Amino acid sequence: MKKITLTIGLLLSLMTCSALAQTYTVSVNQFVEHPALDAVFNGLSDYFKEQQVTVDFKLHNAQANMATATQVAQQMMGEKADLLVAIATPSAQACAQALSKVPQSMQRPFLFTAVTDPVAAGLVKDLQHPQGNITGVSDLLPVKEHMKMVLTFKPGIKRLGILYNAGEANSKSTVAAIQKLSQSMGFTLVEATAAKTADVYQAAKSLIGKVDAIFIPTDNTIISALESVLKIGIQHQVPVFAADVDSVARGAVAAMGFDYYKHGYQTGAMALRILEGADPATIPVEFQKELQLHINTKFADKMGTPPPAQLLEQAAKIYN
Repeated sequence: MKKITLTIGLLLSLMTCSALAQTYTVSVNQFVEHPALDAVFNGLSDYFKEQQVTVDFKLHNAQANMATATQVAQQMMGEKADLLVAIATPSAQACAQALSKVPQSMQRPFLFTAVTDPVAAGLVKDLQHPQGNITGVSDLLPVKEHMKMVLTFKPGIKRLGILYNAGEANSKSTVAAIQKLSQSMGFTLVEATAAKTADVYQAAKSLIGKVDAIFIPTDNTIISALESVLKIGIQHQVPVFAADVDSVARGAVAAMGFDYYKHGYQTGAMALRILEGADPATIPVEFQKELQLHINTKFADKMGTPPPAQLLEQAAKIYN
């Protein structure tokens, strides 16, 4: 009789646990498909898998189009998700704008990731006290470390080209930060902009004859058309540096950047806290601080700038 009672108790316990098990719905607005942002989403989803938390992701891609990002954000408002996530600054801005216009019954906690400057982007007013229903993880660049690496890789740079989309707030913040450093570090910053991926090749070409090297920040538009820039770099023997390590695998000569998979994993940890009841308004914006040096020796040689031995010794990953 005891065995029967224990068996029934165990079954009831398992049924109760099964009933309590919850599947969360998370709507995601990713601005564009490229390795860095894809890695963010993979890190985010893998975190939940490792925690054995079931999540139904509704992943939307704006294909690097701000109008599409806005449409996606509006669609997300009606998906009744437990959490809204935006990957990259333009998508985050679109979601924040859409969220500000819906009634209280449609309000949802909102988490951004891969956003360079959340304050400049108008997402939060205070990094320590975000307020509202929003917080996230920033990929703010330690630009001084990036510039030190670039100048060590190719000594004697007097004019550094920077290629970006002036419509991306994240890129404008990075350009301003590098501009502040340029004089003290002994170089002049030469800017070229592209509003869409189709303009990237011509924008890169416009820098030829004006610069000693090209630097690409974490700009979604430029990174989406990175191969266009690399082609120019090879043709004219001008090294192309990047701010994200995923671009090095594609052919940028080097990057002192973040591992965006880890960035997404860190975002997943914050997302789970919110899903379990934490108030986004009280969670400070987090930053990823661990930098990695990746070098692509094959493309460095193609662009006429072999990497120095001291950087090869420091590199976490080398592509040959």
